[in-house]
Amino acid sequence: MIMDSIRRTAMAIGVLIVSMTASSALANDDISGKVRSADGGEAGVWVIAETDDLKTSFRKIVVTDDDGKFLIPDLPDARYSVWVRGYGLLDSAKQAARPGRDLTYDMSLAETPREAAQIYPANYWFSLIDIPKSDAFPGTGADGNGIGPNMVNQALYINRLKDGCQLCHQLGSKATRELSLPMRDAYGSTRTAWDNRVKLGYAGAWMDGEMNTIGRDHALDMFSGWTDRITAGQIPVAPPRPAGVEQNVVITQWGWAHNVGFVHDNVSTDKRKPSHNPNGPVYGVGGSMLTVTDPVTNESREIRVPRRDSQDNSSNTHNPMMDDKNRVWITSSIRTSDNPAWCKDSDHPSVKRYPIASSTRQMSFYDANKDEMVTYDTCYATHHLQFMDDADDTLYISGDINVVGWINTKQYDKTKDERVAQGWCPTILDTNGDGKIGEYVEPGEPADPNKDLRTVGFAYGIITNHTDNSVWFARTYPDYVPGSIVRVDPETCMTERYEPPFETDAVPAAGWGHGPRGIDIDRNGLIWTALGSSGHIASFDRSKCRVLNGPTATGQHCPEGWSLHRTPGPKLKGVNSDENADFHYLIWVDQWNALGLGENVPIANGTNSDTLIAWLPDKKEMVTIRIPYPLNFFTRGLDGRIDDPKGGWKGRGLWASNNSGAVHHTEGGPGTVGDIMRFQVRPHPLAN
Repeated sequence: MIMDSIRRTAMAIGVLIVSMTASSALANDDISGKVRSADGGEAGVWVIAETDDLKTSFRKIVVTDDDGKFLIPDLPDARYSVWVRGYGLLDSAKQAARPGRDLTYDMSLAETPREAAQIYPANYWFSLIDIPKSDAFPGTGADGNGIGPNMVNQALYINRLKDGCQLCHQLGSKATRELSLPMRDAYGSTRTAWDNRVKLGYAGAWMDGEMNTIGRDHALDMFSGWTDRITAGQIPVAPPRPAGVEQNVVITQWGWAHNVGFVHDNVSTDKRKPSHNPNGPVYGVGGSMLTVTDPVTNESREIRVPRRDSQDNSSNTHNPMMDDKNRVWITSSIRTSDNPAWCKDSDHPSVKRYPIASSTRQMSFYDANKDEMVTYDTCYATHHLQFMDDADDTLYISGDINVVGWINTKQYDKTKDERVAQGWCPTILDTNGDGKIGEYVEPGEPADPNKDLRTVGFAYGIITNHTDNSVWFARTYPDYVPGSIVRVDPETCMTERYEPPFETDAVPAAGWGHGPRGIDIDRNGLIWTALGSSGHIASFDRSKCRVLNGPTATGQHCPEGWSLHRTPGPKLKGVNSDENADFHYLIWVDQWNALGLGENVPIANGTNSDTLIAWLPDKKEMVTIRIPYPLNFFTRGLDGRIDDPKGGWKGRGLWASNNSGAVHHTEGGPGTVGDIMRFQVRPHPLAN
């Protein structure tokens, strides 16, 4: 007991005992060891090896087993700083080591809950904010309760906090939950400081507008009260440590080359053929750049994405997708928004169907075989893109409020005629139920029982269904809550709209959801979407619907097709329904078991929780993959590649990158460069 007391006292003042000895049984490209504290072996904590010796920054992160042992496999030959981070502990000191070493860490326990909470994910801190109670809605404006009159219910208010604010950065990160002393002193009060901080930076106008939308007066009280309570010592509950299969995760991080750190999305292979481009470069886009990282040579570079007009303008890249010819297709701006005359009036079949006057973003592609960038003009606006597994290698593209577009890439390769190879469909509901698209009324016009209805709204995300050649996307606005997923038959333009169950007696309130964003499909044709604002991974089975079209197909007509699975993490304070404090930017279905958790596993971004969240349909359970460093991991697009089908866990991996629009919020502060990361699941925590 006396010795135990002495040991605890020594550890409380931060003494770190590290022994480093060569291990004869250890591979010469591994680092192994043990992490322990006064409580014994520390299970479920992270061990981080990082180096600047390579051509780009490099880290590898593993999790300790139930006895506190660890093994970091397959490290390039370099000098590493190795350290430990875990909930309930203080970060260890960094120790120099080369591969082939065995290390022992004696860790200091956090002295107070507040000290321990400094490394908790943002969503735990965000859960402390006081959301207006449900009876405060609809808002009554500046002369009433201070909540915006357009905020008709609590769900919409939460949606705007998430899809309006967390769209670009986390809420609950240290940079958002606290105020620096200089800022507090400069403005005199927390409330005034918040009123000014939302106007700062390149996104200040956006943030300022969102504050006005939800109701500035009440929002300033809410945010400043949150900050004041945290400053006074309020802390969230502790998150759980990784356990079970979560301890088998290996994370490898390479620094992107992008000079401002922001890369929006990444791609490593052809989604239809996940063994394509084995061990090859991984591509990301952001600003006017295509960023390329080679995971074999450990180096990154940038390629400018061109425009056809002045190169002084940004090409505004957004989303990449790879085909089986080593081309990376990119949604990007190549000209001004005014469309060429043929898009508005010509004999093109799609123009006859629906002429388009403007498009804010078009297309380009990078041919890796030729190291060449090519621009491609489209009449429709572009945002996300996916290939159909068909004979024409058709590339379907979202991003327009009126239509869904496509490019017949096989036809383009033969003719090089970008006009002939593209087409589009307006989204028209068969509201009269005659089984075909005929005359229709325009959005906002009075309904006509004898006519169909053309619908509008931003087409976000997109996926193709190989079982029936349909195309699906999510519509995030103007109907934010509940939002919808939309099916289009590109042969006929017939469109179907399905909303998550919301404010319906057909489903108990606990099963309501809202805010579809990302959308994907499994090999069986089941649609998956992340309900970003309510906090669910959801599936939709169209085959269960009794009604598909006609006057009763209003959106809430197929609750039986939906299955909602609440994601982990704390709920928002003051919310009685299912909404949690996380935000799910997109979703990706691991059709081919690239990660190692099984085939057809949907994985959502835990954008506000530093995680990737997998739902295992067969086991009916969630797996949380936490990124412990750098804090404020903000991911968007996901991508999986199988480098070696016979290589076990080492031949597979899921790719994601740190995509915050406020890179300076990332742990490390201003100057931080985003990372591209590979996630792998090995059979046990000590596998090499």
